[in-house]
Amino acid sequence: MGILNRPTSRRSVISRDTPVSWAVAVAGILLWQVVASLHWFPSVALPSPLRVAHDIWATTVYGYSGHTLPEDIAASLGRITVGFLAAVAVGVPVGFLMATYRGVFLAIDPWLQFFRPVPPLAYIPVLVIWFGIGELSKVLLIFFCTLPILILSTMGGVRAIPETRLRLAAVFGLTPWQRFFGIVLPSVLPDIFTGMRVGIGIAWTCLVAAEMIAAQSGLGAMIEIAGGELRTGVVFVGIVFIGLIGYAMEVVLRTIERRVVFWTGKG
Repeated sequence: MGILNRPTSRRSVISRDTPVSWAVAVAGILLWQVVASLHWFPSVALPSPLRVAHDIWATTVYGYSGHTLPEDIAASLGRITVGFLAAVAVGVPVGFLMATYRGVFLAIDPWLQFFRPVPPLAYIPVLVIWFGIGELSKVLLIFFCTLPILILSTMGGVRAIPETRLRLAAVFGLTPWQRFFGIVLPSVLPDIFTGMRVGIGIAWTCLVAAEMIAAQSGLGAMIEIAGGELRTGVVFVGIVFIGLIGYAMEVVLRTIERRVVFWTGKG
């Protein structure tokens, strides 16, 4: 297909490919049901989709381990929303400052490079000792998990701005604020959204791990308790909803990106 014949709207590509995605998803569920029905694996190892659907209904209506499924979902969503938004609120400005001022870069970069290789899960024992098993420790873990990627994506976006654009702004006599809102911010927004989309996946990984270790509610806690009781169907309920919610968040971020960063054709 030639360049001139390619669709210019990414939205049209998404809408055209949606039936294919749904067909593949349905085929995967049907294959899962067939494999489970043939008992190639013990039911405790691979519950069928019908079993998982029943457990979704049961955990929603009757609850599991003292909480209903909506309550566990709400607990996880609350933690990830607060921690992730806090990381965005801190990481994006810090990334701008590190890319703009060498002194800020020299002050923060050594700490960033020191902590970045440390697995975020290594922070869990320290956070639990300092703040207990309450909400603060889990929110802080999400914050520390996603902060580096947001700083680095923002800093990289600022540094990638062509020098010619900034020189052109100087020629036209734009004020610093005009340069920021007219050139810098529009150029960096795609990188910020990319960092957010990567960060939200990392945030879910850290949240579920924290809930499995130090929480009494949330999808991670539900998975941990159900696994200990060999309630594999309930484990799959948690996995399914983590995947669905993560996918929904990705769709929301892409939709916002298409609205905000419409000039790039990304999202």
